[in-house]
Amino acid sequence: MLYAMTQLPVAPTICAACSTPGTGRFCSSCGASLEPTVCAGCAAPLTPGSRFCHNCGMQSGAQSPPALRDAQPAKVQTSNTLPWIVAAIALVMLLAFLAGGAFNKRRGSALDAPQNALPQAGLDDRATSADQSGSAAIRGPDISQLSPQERADRLFNRVMLLDSQSKTDSVLFFAPMAISAYQMLSPMNADQRYDLGRIAEVAGALTLARAQADTILAGNSAHLLGLVLASRIATLENRTTDARGFAARLLSASQPGAAKKLPEYERHGDDIAQALVLARRSAAAAK
Repeated sequence: MLYAMTQLPVAPTICAACSTPGTGRFCSSCGASLEPTVCAGCAAPLTPGSRFCHNCGMQSGAQSPPALRDAQPAKVQTSNTLPWIVAAIALVMLLAFLAGGAFNKRRGSALDAPQNALPQAGLDDRATSADQSGSAAIRGPDISQLSPQERADRLFNRVMLLDSQSKTDSVLFFAPMAISAYQMLSPMNADQRYDLGRIAEVAGALTLARAQADTILAGNSAHLLGLVLASRIATLENRTTDARGFAARLLSASQPGAAKKLPEYERHGDDIAQALVLARRSAAAAK
């Protein structure tokens, strides 16, 4: 015997939006969904039509609190950017280390550079060659701490050394400082004027050099250094007659002058000896 199967009535679902009982997937009154949802706050399953979460009490259909919505993205953002921050810090530290090493290398190279490799190097008293142990001589005193005469002497020696090494650029760099140092010694004696004249000579300032020779000879017409300087300048200026005249005067004054044993004659003995050799050659050529 067949029994007719009857379908049990489906309990209506209360629409969470308009509170109208209904069946199916959507509310026949407002069109809201009647399917089960989850709580936006704690993700617990919600009974269709329920207006509040049975787990956390949040209203059905409400958005999650701002603190809950922002918590996870912030955590993800932090975890994603942290490796880049660490890498950036490491890169900065590496660059600083490399820059520091390059600076120390350049600084050490400057301190160990050959004499006159830099303009400032000409102001020290390092020897021109290594000592017996093979190490460079100790740096001399700061020129700013020297007396005016010591400063002038130091610069004169430096300019003459550079000229002997044919370092024209360095001569032209130090010559103005040396000239100023000697001009600060006013009034200058014959020895100082000779030094100033020689500096001006190698720097190409022949007018200044000639003025020093003239001033020395005006005070003493037989002064050996005045005659030496005058002869050199006349030769450089191609005044052949004047150069021969000064050379002849130097030969005549050499023996009486040497007998005086003036300090400046001893200091510039090499210049006097060289000038006498040239004067004798000039006298022999004139015969």
